[in-house]
Amino acid sequence: MDETLQSIRHKEISHKQKPMPLRSRNLPSKHAGVIAQGSSDYGSDTALDNPDLGPFLLKVARDLIISGDNPGKALECASRAAESFDRCSDGKPSIEFVMSLHILAAIHCSLEQFEEAIPVLERSIRVPVMDDEPEYALAAFAGNMQLGDTYAMLGRIGDSLNCYHKGMEIQKEVLGDMDPRFGETCRYVAEAHVQAMQFSEAEKFCQRALEIHKMHGGLASVEEAADKRLMALICEGKGDYEEALENLVLASMALMSHGLDVEVASVDCSIGDTYLAMRKDDEAVFAYQKALTVLTSAKGENHPSVAAVYVRLADVYSKTGKLREARAFCESALRIYEKPSSGSPLPDIVSGLTEIAVIYESMNEPEHALGLLHKALEALHDAPGQQSVIAGIEAQMGVVYSVLGKHAEARDLLRNAIAKLRASGEMRSVFFGIVLNQMGLACVQCYAINEAADLFEESRLILEEICGPYHPDTLAVCSNLAGTYDAMGRLDDAIGVLEHVVGIREKKLDTENTDVDVEKQRLTELLKEAGKAKSWKAKSLQSVPSSQNKKK
Repeated sequence: MDETLQSIRHKEISHKQKPMPLRSRNLPSKHAGVIAQGSSDYGSDTALDNPDLGPFLLKVARDLIISGDNPGKALECASRAAESFDRCSDGKPSIEFVMSLHILAAIHCSLEQFEEAIPVLERSIRVPVMDDEPEYALAAFAGNMQLGDTYAMLGRIGDSLNCYHKGMEIQKEVLGDMDPRFGETCRYVAEAHVQAMQFSEAEKFCQRALEIHKMHGGLASVEEAADKRLMALICEGKGDYEEALENLVLASMALMSHGLDVEVASVDCSIGDTYLAMRKDDEAVFAYQKALTVLTSAKGENHPSVAAVYVRLADVYSKTGKLREARAFCESALRIYEKPSSGSPLPDIVSGLTEIAVIYESMNEPEHALGLLHKALEALHDAPGQQSVIAGIEAQMGVVYSVLGKHAEARDLLRNAIAKLRASGEMRSVFFGIVLNQMGLACVQCYAINEAADLFEESRLILEEICGPYHPDTLAVCSNLAGTYDAMGRLDDAIGVLEHVVGIREKKLDTENTDVDVEKQRLTELLKEAGKAKSWKAKSLQSVPSSQNKKK
C-alpha cells in the first residue's frame, strides 16, 4: 500500500489546465475620450446606460491586463463594462454581456481570485440561449468550460467534470459530433478524467477524439499523436502496459514524421516509464538516455525537462539496486530544481522535488526525503488551486513519519491531507481511499481504534467501488479492517471480513502463497476464539482465467 501511495501522485499526466481564449473585438475610435485614461471614476451610474461605454471599458481592461500595469483597475473596468452591457440589454439576452462576464472572470482568475470568478461564470451561463443564433450556445459552451477550469483550480474535481460535460453537450448540439473542434473538447475532457483517475470514462472520450481526428487529419497527424499519447496514459492507468507501449510508439512515429524532435523526446520518456513498469530496465534506460540527449541539446543543461529525465534514471537505478548511480542522478536533478532557470514552471519543480523524495525514501533515507517534501510545500505557499497537490505532499510526509515511528505526527499530517481532499471534492478517488487507509494505520499505532475502524470502512467502500473487490489494495484494507474489528472485540465482524479476504485470495493466488497462509492462520485463530470451526478447501490458480492473471 505504501508503494502505491508513493507512486500514485507522480504519474506524468499531459493535461494542463488551459485558460479559455478571450474573444477580441476592434473598437471604433469614437470611443476614445469617453473616460479619460487614468481616471479613478470609470463611469457614473447614469453613464452606464450609454451603449458606447461597455465596449470602451472592456478595451481598457484588456489593455491593462496585457500591459500588467494595474490589474486592480482592469478588474474595475471589466466589472463596470459588464454592468453597462447588462443595463443596455434591457433584460434581453446579450452576447456582449456574456462575453464581458467571461473576461471579468478571467481577470479574477489571473489575480487568483477563483472563488470570486465562480458566481460571475454561473451568471454567464444563465443567459438564455437563442435557438436561431449559435453564437449564444457557443458562449454557453465557453462559459461552462471556463467554469470547469475554475473549479479545477480550486480542486473541486467533481464540479469541474460536471461543467465540462455540460459544455461538451452544448458544443455537440451546435457543431455536430464529428467536428474537429468537438474532438479537441473530447480530448480535453478525457484529460480531466485522467487527472481524476477515472480511466474508463477517460478512455471513452479519448477514443471518440481519435475517431474524429482520424477522419479529419488522416493518418499520423499531430492531433492523432496527442490522442495516442493520452490513450497510452489511460492504458497504463488500467495496467495494460503492452497496449500503452503500442500507442506511444505510434505517437512517436507520427511526431517524428513532422520533425517535432522535442515532442518525440517527451514520448521517449513515457516509453521509458512504460518499460520500467514492465520491469524492462535496460529498455527503459535506453529510452531515457535517448530523450536526455535531445532535451539537453534543445533546452539546455539546466532546464527542468532535463532534470525530469535525471529523476527517471535515478528511479531505474534505485529499483535495480544501483544506489550510487541513483544518488548521482538525484543530485544532478536537485542542482537544477534548487536553482531553476527564469520562467521554470512551479508545478514542474514541486513535482520533481516530491519524486526525488520518493526515491530517497526507497533508498532508506527518510530524513532526506522529508527535507525535500518540506521544500516542496514551502515552494507552494498554500497557493490557490494547489490544495490537492499540497494534500498529496502532506500524505506522503505522513507515510515517511510513520516509517520513522512518529505516528502522532503522521496522523496529524494525514488528517490535514484528508481534510483538503474532502474540501476539494476528491472523495471518490483511489488516492483518497489509500490516504484513508494510511491514516487508519496511524490511528492504530496511536491506539485510536474506533477512528481507525471508521477510516478503514470508508476506504474499503471507495476502493471496492473504483478498483473492485479483488484488487490487492482493496484486500489489504479489508485485512486491516478485520484486525481492527478484532481489537475492538467485534469477533463476528472480523470473521466475516476475513472469510471474504481468504475466499478471494484462494481464488486469485496460489494456495501456498504466504499472504493466503497468513490470512488463513488469522482466521483459524479467530474461529477458535469464537468457538466455531471451518475447513478450507484449496483451490488452484489453474481455474482462474488468464485475463485475471494479467490484471494481477
